[in-house]
Order: sequence, then structure tokens, then C-alpha cells
Amino acid sequence: MGMTMIERILARRAGVAQVRAGDTVTVDVDMTVLIDLQFATTWLQPLKIADPDRVAIVMDHAVPAPTVKDAAGGPHARKFAARFGIERFYDVGRHGICHQVIAENGLARPGEILACTDSHTCAGGAYNTAARGLGPAEVYSILCTGRTWFQASPTIRYELVGALPVAVSGKDVFLHIANEYGDATNMNLEYGGPGLASIPLHDRRTIATQGAEISADFSTFAHDDVLAEHFEALGVTGFEPTHADPDASYAEVREIDLATLVPYVARPGTVSRNGLPVTEVEPRKIDQAFIGSCANGQLDDLRIAADVLRGKQIAPGVRLIVTPASQRVYRDAMRLGYLQDIADAGGVVTNATCGACFGYHMGVVGPGEVCLTSSTRNFTGRMGSPEAEIYMASPATVAASAVAGHIVEAVL
Repeated sequence: MGMTMIERILARRAGVAQVRAGDTVTVDVDMTVLIDLQFATTWLQPLKIADPDRVAIVMDHAVPAPTVKDAAGGPHARKFAARFGIERFYDVGRHGICHQVIAENGLARPGEILACTDSHTCAGGAYNTAARGLGPAEVYSILCTGRTWFQASPTIRYELVGALPVAVSGKDVFLHIANEYGDATNMNLEYGGPGLASIPLHDRRTIATQGAEISADFSTFAHDDVLAEHFEALGVTGFEPTHADPDASYAEVREIDLATLVPYVARPGTVSRNGLPVTEVEPRKIDQAFIGSCANGQLDDLRIAADVLRGKQIAPGVRLIVTPASQRVYRDAMRLGYLQDIADAGGVVTNATCGACFGYHMGVVGPGEVCLTSSTRNFTGRMGSPEAEIYMASPATVAASAVAGHIVEAVL
């Protein structure tokens, strides 16, 4: 019996011939990513780390520092990077949401293992990587030893067929899956099939990122020509793509006909079995519209928002906040005129940060407000007040709704 993508990656990095669901394996970790919050909270300075070339530090969640506590973490990070000679240090000015910075710099590579304390580390799965968020103590252990352990979970295979319609995004694909199948606790998700070629890389990243919201362990995409071209453009070489064996054993294989999908919205509280097509959502006036996060703050997301907003105006009483996922995205979007279009429509463009997504700064919502977001989570209290309601949709839907003043489908 063959192996799934994740089983094959774990077997390779554990140095064993085979891994099956239920097996516990100790593996070498190819890249460990630390974020600013680790340095702002209780930080234990190690005496030695396993390999500085396999460590990156990204200032992302609270940048620029909104509190004295966050500001105190910055010097800790800089001293740590200097002491151990960590060259992959993305300080303020080179910063961004860690998963975007990981993608831009080719830190998540096919067939390898990546660990980070952020729960949306599964975003790296879009690059045929075994990427997973782990607790701070475990990441500290990896930092010192270069290794960790996993128990291999069963895998659900999504066999993608057909072609993704122009008006449908990766967010819509995920919201359809979450609504149709619910949670995937203690399961791995694997994406492949002939329809994969029609899904752009930025949409694959959105789908992989959102795997955390249905409690999946790993959320991993097949390697194909799209990925090969991506890494060639980055000049990243020396990796070994991983493919599922034809006779791999899956807990379930689910076929998704991409051509049948439509734009979706998740209602407040959860994405799991809580969505419906945008055209069927109850009419709700919105107070805030947010486009950003590791899931949907990519350059293509800002392009889509700018296309929808160009020549239009945000509805009275609505705040549109747009947060690029990284400083590089910010600069590129500025050069391409996307930020001009967003600002001319009445939107506010913020610095690259996690910010409003986790209810910390640059867009916290208040009691009784309704927010339509393209970020990662919509549970109660996520973006601010527990008395606010958070709907989730694609950047196109969010932008169109900001203009209409209520949730509507975008015309693309």
C-alpha cells in the first residue's frame, strides 16, 4: 500500500521506509519560523540553537509596535538574531505576515517540513510543504534540537475536477468545503486532481491557510507546473517534490467540481457548516469591511479589490480597511496603482501586519457592529467586541459589499 503526500514527507524526514496513519515519527525540521509575539511574551534565551540557517524571524503580528510590551519584544528579537547569526531576519521595513514572508522568500519548499507558532502555518501547504503551527514550547525545542515528532493522522483527499470560474476565488472554494463537509479534526487534507491547474497559486494559499479553521493538521497541495514556475522565478532549487502514491490509502476521497462553485459567505461564529451562496445571504447592513490577513492580503487579492472599487465610492457609514500581507505586497500594490484605487474609493490602507484579523490593532470592531471580512476567522470576539458579528467572504465580495453598504455578490 502506498503513501499520501504527508506520509511520504514524514517518512523521508524521519528516515524510515514507510509511515501509516497512527504512526508516531520523529522528523528533522527544515525551517523554523519565529514571530514577534514570541519575543514580546516570556522569552527564554537558549544557549545554543541547532542550525541558524534553518531559522527565520518575522516581525508580523504587532508591527509597528502598538504597545510598550510589543515594543520591548523588538530588541529581544534583534539581539537573538545577531547572537546566533540568523540571516533570515525580517525586521520592520522588510516585515509582513509571516506566511506571506515565507512564501515570498521560498522558505516553504516542496517535500520539506516547516514549523511556526502561528496556527495558520498550514498556509505553507500550498507549496507542497508539510507546514504546521505548533506551540511555543515545541518550537523552542525545535530551535534547540532541529527535530520534532508527529503522529500521522488519516488523510482526506480532495480530487479537484473542472475549472474554477472567473468569479470564484480560493476563499469561495474553502467556504464551500467547510459548509459541505464540516470540521476535519485530527485529519490531514490533500489537494490534487486535474482541476488543480485552474487554481492560481494565491488561491491555493488561501485554501491551505484556511485549513486551520476546520481543525485540520496538515493542508497540502500537489506539486505541479504552477509550483515549479513559482520556485524557478524565486531562484529556489535543491528541493524534492512529493507526490501521493497511486495506491495511497485515504480516509475519504471527495470530488469537487470547481465549475459548479459560486461565491460564498460564512455566517458569524464559525465557517463549519455555516455558509451559503452570497445571493442567498440575509440582507445585513455592514459597518466594517476588511480585506487582508495571511489568507487574503496577497497582491492578487488587492488587485481584485481595486478592480471592484475603481471609480466607485464606499457607502456612507461603512469603513473599508485594507491591510497588505507584507511590505513587499504594499510596495507592489502602490506601484501598480491598487492602493490609489482603494484610497480614492474611500478605503483606508494600513501598514502590513496581522492587525485587525486577530482583533489587536488597526481595525478592531465595536459592540453591535457587523463586519464582513476576508480574513481567516469569524468566531465571536475574534476581531474585537464579542458583541460584534463577523461574516466571512472573498475580497471581491467584501469590496462590492463595502460599496453597496450590505452583503452583495461582486460583478467581475
